[in-house]
Amino acid sequence: MRVARVTVIALVAALAVPTAASAVDYPPAGNPGKGGGKVRKGKAKTYTVCKQRKRCDFRTIGKAVRKARGGDTIKVRNGTYRESVTISGSRYDGLKLIGNAKKPRKVKLDGKSLRGAKAQNGVLINNADKVKINGFYARNFKANGFFVVNVTGYTLTNLVAGKTGVYGIYAFNSKGGTMSRSEAFHNNDAGFYIGQTPPQSKPRRSVVKNVKSYANVLGFSGTNMRYVTIKDSDFFNNGSGIVPNALDSEKFPPPERNVITGNRVFWNNFNYYAAAPFTVPESGPAGLPGYPLGVGVLLFGSQETTVEDNEIFGNWLAGFGAIQQILLTLEEDPALKEAAILRGNTIRDNDFGLNGTDLNGRDMFYDGSGTGNCFAGNTTRSPNVPGNNSTFAPCPGPAANAFSSAAQGEGVGWIAGVNKNDPSTFEKFWLRHPHAARKGVTPLERYSR
Repeated sequence: MRVARVTVIALVAALAVPTAASAVDYPPAGNPGKGGGKVRKGKAKTYTVCKQRKRCDFRTIGKAVRKARGGDTIKVRNGTYRESVTISGSRYDGLKLIGNAKKPRKVKLDGKSLRGAKAQNGVLINNADKVKINGFYARNFKANGFFVVNVTGYTLTNLVAGKTGVYGIYAFNSKGGTMSRSEAFHNNDAGFYIGQTPPQSKPRRSVVKNVKSYANVLGFSGTNMRYVTIKDSDFFNNGSGIVPNALDSEKFPPPERNVITGNRVFWNNFNYYAAAPFTVPESGPAGLPGYPLGVGVLLFGSQETTVEDNEIFGNWLAGFGAIQQILLTLEEDPALKEAAILRGNTIRDNDFGLNGTDLNGRDMFYDGSGTGNCFAGNTTRSPNVPGNNSTFAPCPGPAANAFSSAAQGEGVGWIAGVNKNDPSTFEKFWLRHPHAARKGVTPLERYSR
């Protein structure tokens, strides 16, 4: 692996902020999909929840969950429920928790007045397979809006997650599932997140489709995610849009065999360091001084990932970027060094710059590190990095890509040259262009309270 030593030294020297330790007490990662839940014998039951006890079976969702078994349905009527809902254990396999699918904001889970563990997650699903959550709005929780962990098969649909301490809609250490027709905003990490996917000989794909993610630190983050398809969705007005990444803080690096297709990724120039509706994170990934702001799609270490048929526009640092996980190249563990490599990624048929009406600062950045990475059929309208396009090999990709130390140095400079105490430094590498008007959406660069 060829790494420009001077850029690594510069990056390490910039790591003045340690990775913030999480204050959230998450369930330990287990082996998802063991099954064996005691699904209710005979006909499944349906329970109702509402604020008026005489009209429903229960006044709280938690009491209904404690009564239910796998295969049952809990229907929650409109209202604000100041509670956290936990669905834990295989006894709940196949449970359905249904709110208002057409108007999920009418069924609110609000954590503002809660304390301790109850304040962490709107809904937590742990070791319960094939659970379906449909039609809820979770807000003001200290950790996550909707959190799935140690699960095989989940359905999260018609959900809204806003103003949480970490992630809006989150699946971790799980195999296969769907996030769809949902919305996430004002989350201080990612609106949507799938991470630490266990390697599988017969992979179960996870699908994220028809979602909207905006005004978050990241629209979508995927640390060491596998077998994920992100499609037909909008990621806009975040610090950065879609960021698969390899880190040693979670198991099973690198991210691999993912597909990012048919999305609209635009206006990801939210400088939350200047002001934000959430608590600003102390540092970026792996203790970096900050996430690069102004990027549409960024592969920070990735293998066998396809980025195709996306509309990418109005991102003022770069529309697309790919760089090896430089910090992992410093590790002694050969497996982590391997996980840092960009390998077998295909970037094709993406349209940059919205027909010339909403340009990116740069369309594509790639330093040429790794092997088998290729580019084909992309429509670009702004300069790339490097400007001579020497790293953008045609498909199929070559055994070894053409590395450019100058391009890598420029990309590392975008990260190492920022200071979270001076928000303007996150904008100094931006190349601004006018935005084309978009119905119902206003560009977000600096948040106004």
